[in-house]
Amino acid sequence: MLIKRLMALFVMLLLAGPLAAQDRAETGGAQTLEDIMARQAAQEVDDAFRRDATGDPEAAAATKDQLGSLGGVSDAEVWRALRYDSADITVSAGGRVAETLVQSSGMEWTLFREGPLATYGGWTLLGTIGALILFFILRGRIGVDGGLAGRTVLRFKFVERFAHWILAGSFIVLGLTGLAILFGRAFIVPTFGHEANAAILRFSIFVHNNVSWAFMLALVMIFVMWVWHNLPSRLDLVWFAQAGGIVGSKHPPAKKFNAGQKLIFWSCIVFGGLISVTGLSLIFPFEIPVFAWVFGVLNATGLAELFGGALPTTLTPHAEMQLAQVLHAGFAFLLMAIIIAHIYIGSVGMEGASGAMTHGEVDEAWAKQHHSIWLEEMKEKERQPNATPAE
Repeated sequence: MLIKRLMALFVMLLLAGPLAAQDRAETGGAQTLEDIMARQAAQEVDDAFRRDATGDPEAAAATKDQLGSLGGVSDAEVWRALRYDSADITVSAGGRVAETLVQSSGMEWTLFREGPLATYGGWTLLGTIGALILFFILRGRIGVDGGLAGRTVLRFKFVERFAHWILAGSFIVLGLTGLAILFGRAFIVPTFGHEANAAILRFSIFVHNNVSWAFMLALVMIFVMWVWHNLPSRLDLVWFAQAGGIVGSKHPPAKKFNAGQKLIFWSCIVFGGLISVTGLSLIFPFEIPVFAWVFGVLNATGLAELFGGALPTTLTPHAEMQLAQVLHAGFAFLLMAIIIAHIYIGSVGMEGASGAMTHGEVDEAWAKQHHSIWLEEMKEKERQPNATPAE
């Protein structure tokens, strides 16, 4: 049950412990009623008694004897070897991918993709939107104490805004096309039919694969420009202690980026990086296997114990792709939820915040309330001889 176990890396919920060893003498080594009932109860069953029962060529009968032509392997044993990818297969073309003739774990991936992944991912997005609506109803828009000053200071240069909007725009497109790819069969087909769904998915896949390059480029740009401003500091503890001024009336001091913005930044870098790596694995199928290596590192460092024990380091090319898709979508759902909250606070949720990324300037009263240390640094630069405009 390879895929089922590995998918626990994302959902972080382990299945029930494996069923205790069964006495299969009465069934001639076949599965027992306890095995069947355990599967129905969603328990993990050790199927080594089937996986390893692939015949013994050394015990082959002579060709003149009964069953001699089978070479010590029955038809059932041959099919078991194919199912568990242990058969000695030789192909003339296609390489390792073509050697996998039966991959039963693919059904587990399909069920997970259409079940828990789509369900929990969808509810994560809807729950985030619902929570923000409720927060807005209860808290209202965060205003500027005493009103706007009418004087502005440059918050972000053009190149910073350019990188931000390339990243934001591409991520929105990737999110919408990704949702269409995942949910098309469930929502588009019943309403518009199979042909419309097929056309939408072909367009979505084309756009998704090509826009991804803009997302990765912009991700590198914002990392280079802003990483030094987003390193942790003791000011972050004060910001968290006062809930960033979002809850309550206090306004903690902050430099160019406060602790909340740093969380957004590092979420984009970490989750965006993981989405990019798994996405490249999907754009170039079977050419960029990463999970066997990652699992080997987790095993060597002992971190694999967090996921229930040693992880497999020999994966079929198909299993690599399925894991890439599951984690790609999972990380994307998490980042989409975070970005939805970011869009809220930068638009309707906070007075005076949107100008930072539209025309680049913010009101001084807003800057003093939310980034007081940064504002003082900018004013100090302006007072210096030959000073350049504040950034």
